[in-house]
Amino acid sequence: MTLREAAPSASRRAKHGRFAAGAPSLGPWTSATALALLSAALLLAPGAAGGASPRPWHPDMRAARRYAQRREGEVSFAVIDQRGRHYGYRAATTAPAASVFKVMLLAAFLRMRDGRGLSARDRALLAPMIRRSDSVAATTVRDMVGRRRIERLARVAGMRDFVYRWVWGESRTSPRDQVRFMDHLMSFIPRDHRPYARYLLSHVIRPQRWGIGRVAPCGWRLYLKGGWGSGSGRVDHQVALLRKGRARVALALFTQFDPSHAYGKRTLRGLASRLLHGLPAARC
Repeated sequence: MTLREAAPSASRRAKHGRFAAGAPSLGPWTSATALALLSAALLLAPGAAGGASPRPWHPDMRAARRYAQRREGEVSFAVIDQRGRHYGYRAATTAPAASVFKVMLLAAFLRMRDGRGLSARDRALLAPMIRRSDSVAATTVRDMVGRRRIERLARVAGMRDFVYRWVWGESRTSPRDQVRFMDHLMSFIPRDHRPYARYLLSHVIRPQRWGIGRVAPCGWRLYLKGGWGSGSGRVDHQVALLRKGRARVALALFTQFDPSHAYGKRTLRGLASRLLHGLPAARC
């Protein structure tokens, strides 16, 4: 049999209705097999079962920038989303840390207690320092920890803009430093002390849960600390970590030279509501 005799003619292929003349043959595959494989491929394609896959969430930077530019004072902020992507607006701008410095004090103190339990006196200092922002307790903790441990923590955390000051509230820091710190906070704290750190930062008293604390979406656990210049509006800051399962979002919102503390709190709330817009929430 010659090759010409072995190959089916174009008219024969057309008669069986499989392919147009000159198209490649599937050999032993039947039309039913081909259709079944095509259907399976379509079912496995992304979005085939329920429409297109939802776009991954990211902070609404455009809305937040526009809002920041309309506000009095100086505004800067940084965000790290669920995928670890960094976003910022004037994020390297430094300001007095005020009471957001107390999160660094908490971490430095717990590192100092690595391998040891916390005494009743330790807890009597740390709890008011974080939960109600007791500055007398913070000064005592600062004296116990010392400058060397604080600056070491800043280096370990990769802070580029941090400058320590003996008057701890005057220490300089930036949103980009603080958002990285909050995003990886638990990695800087000994494992045995992490539950206590989480408890304190998730139980800040209600009068100090303004700003982000008023707009955090349902279903997310909020770890929060604010800082303010004795209610003067000189600075109004917040650092926060939101967690839901393995997902986490970190924020550092800084304001300086606000007309008042109340104005600064409104700015922080407005920023947070825009940045967190669309973050998937559970039913309240």
